[in-house]
Amino acid sequence: MSGIVLGIGLLLVVAIIIAIFRVSTLIGIAKQEGKEGVGKSNKVNAVLLVLFLIGSLTLLFWYSIANFDSYDVPLASEHGAVTDQLFWTTMTVTGIVFLITQALLLVFPFIYRYKKTNQALFYPDNNKLELIWTLVPAVVLTLLIFTGWKAWVDIMDKAPDDSEQIEIMGYQFAWAVRYGGADGELGGSDFRLIDLDNRMGVDFADRKAHDDFIPTEIHVPKGKNVEFKIRATDVIHSVYAPHFRLQMNAVPGLPTSFWFVPTKSTADMREETGDDSFNYELVCNKICGRGHFAMRYIIVVDEPDDYTKWYNSQQAWLKLNPDYMSKVPEELREVAAISAGIDGTTD
Repeated sequence: MSGIVLGIGLLLVVAIIIAIFRVSTLIGIAKQEGKEGVGKSNKVNAVLLVLFLIGSLTLLFWYSIANFDSYDVPLASEHGAVTDQLFWTTMTVTGIVFLITQALLLVFPFIYRYKKTNQALFYPDNNKLELIWTLVPAVVLTLLIFTGWKAWVDIMDKAPDDSEQIEIMGYQFAWAVRYGGADGELGGSDFRLIDLDNRMGVDFADRKAHDDFIPTEIHVPKGKNVEFKIRATDVIHSVYAPHFRLQMNAVPGLPTSFWFVPTKSTADMREETGDDSFNYELVCNKICGRGHFAMRYIIVVDEPDDYTKWYNSQQAWLKLNPDYMSKVPEELREVAAISAGIDGTTD
């Protein structure tokens, strides 16, 4: 409510300033001021530009400092240190240029406002100056782009062979997650097999799929390589986990992936933030429809031993959904029952 009142107050102040300016302009016309074509509004506009510069920069720095923790969340991955360094380097360079150019843009009209004694300087060109302001930005931007490209290539390189593979699938409006089970390998999938229960379209004709499990939250081991294998079934979603500096689109028909190394467990982050209810989250960073807000999924970073215990305690999806044994080729059902931990076989 206070925000609405403040907004209305600001609008009223702006309206009053505009009204005062219009009245002063009309009075100037009535008094036939500025016979040379320039009235008091020239000076007023120049002063207002300087005041706008001071006010906007004050608001910029105040807001940035006051809300720093909101957009600079704690880092919890190895590659995140590289991306953070690139981000702040780029922000520093572009920020300095922004401040200089905006200051010149808004101060110059005040310095060079109309005066009878001022004489305009004819300055047709300066090749040396043009060369400087062309080469310097070109070199700086080339360095920024090159370092960003190098970091991107390293981050998007092939995941190490020992990575924990986790499949993430986005659909309107939720996430589905699958692990490789006892063999550590994800089985095949087919979008034509998707139904209300088998949301990921797991293909049980593939032996590797028999022990796969689908949990209600993501668990990853601290200090280990983790690879997210990403896909979507309907529209483009975006796998976004800000604390890991992780973002990758989930595109229908075009599997993508992202690998990283978590550096802080959930318990570590709770201690660091002083928030006992803290949880890492995976959210959709694409506006994918009306239920976009609901696409949130908890990520738990475990110590390696705790992760192993959790992993081994999970039950195969096929065991929890034995009716799907009918989807397994007849010659593989006995093997599937053993892999899934089902007592006996299902015809």
